Amino acid sequence: MTRQQTAVPLPPAQPSAPGPALPGPSLVEPESAASALVGVSAAWRKLLVQAEMAAPHLQLAVIEGEHGSGKTTLARYLFSRSPLLNTAFQRRDTREWLATDADPVTMAGFLYLDRVDLLTSPGQGLLLGVLKALQDRPPGRVILVASSESPLRHMASQGLFLPDLAFRLTAIRFAIAPLRQRREDIAPLAQTLLERIAARYQQRHVVLGPGTLARLLQHNWPGNVRELSSVLETALLESSNGVIRASDLALPDHPLAAPAEPQPISRPENLALDAVVRHHVRYVLDLNRGNKLRAARQLRISRSTLYRILADEPLLSS
Repeated sequence: MTRQQTAVPLPPAQPSAPGPALPGPSLVEPESAASALVGVSAAWRKLLVQAEMAAPHLQLAVIEGEHGSGKTTLARYLFSRSPLLNTAFQRRDTREWLATDADPVTMAGFLYLDRVDLLTSPGQGLLLGVLKALQDRPPGRVILVASSESPLRHMASQGLFLPDLAFRLTAIRFAIAPLRQRREDIAPLAQTLLERIAARYQQRHVVLGPGTLARLLQHNWPGNVRELSSVLETALLESSNGVIRASDLALPDHPLAAPAEPQPISRPENLALDAVVRHHVRYVLDLNRGNKLRAARQLRISRSTLYRILADEPLLSS
C-alpha cells in the first residue's frame, strides 16, 4: 500500500447544532490565514450566537482573548453584521490612535482598537474621555470595538486599569477561549487552514497522514489559531506527495503542559520609589524565568543596571 493510500483526510466540520452563518473569505485577516470563526465546540457556538445577537445593535464592546486566538477576525465578523457595513473597517493601534486621531467630533464608522490593555494610566484616561464625549453624540455613527489579551475587569481589580473604563468597555464582552480549552475545534480549524494554505501554494490535494491529527490534538497550542496555521504551513512545505506526516509538524517531541493560569500581580507593601522599581523588576524577571538578558531588554535597561537593582543598591540620590 502506498503512502498516499494510507493517508486520511481530516473530518469535515459538522456542528452538532445549527449556528449563525459564517463570513466568507473576504473577512479573513491575512495574519490568521483562515477564519477563526470555524469551530464546533459548545463554547464557540455560544460565542457566535452572542456575536450574531449583539452585532446589529453594537456601539461599544471589547474582545478578550490570548494572542493568536482570532480577536481581529471576530471583530470583522461583528463589522459584517453591523449597520455600518457600508463603511470601512478601521483597525488601529490604540496608543497610536489616541496620539493622532482620537477626536470624538470627527469619529465615524467601525473602529477596531488593538490592545487597550497596553495603555498606560494617561492613555487610559484619554480613552475614557473619548468614550464620555461619544455619549453626547447621536447613536449609529460610530461603533468602537477594542481588543485585550488580558481580562480588563481583572486588571481593574489589580489596580492596573481604570475601573470606570473597564466597566464601560466590558458592558458587552466577547471572550474567546484558548484553543487548548476547545480541542474539538482543532480538526475543523486545521481542515480550513490546510485548504487555504494549499490553495496559496497551488496544491490541489493535501491530506494528513496516519497519526498526524492525533499529534495536533496532543499539542496545547499556546499560540492558538495563529500557531496552528504556522505549523501547518511549515509542514506542507516539508511534506511530499501531498501527505503531511506527524514528523513534518514543527512541534516539541512531548506535548506541552497546559500553561499555568496567570497569577494576580501583588502590590509592593513599601511604596517608596526604589521599592516599587525593584518589585517591578523582579516581576519581569519572574515572567522571563530568571533570564536576565531578556528581562533587561524588556525593561529597556542595561544588564549592569539590572544587577544594581537586584543587589539593592540605591537608585535615587537623597
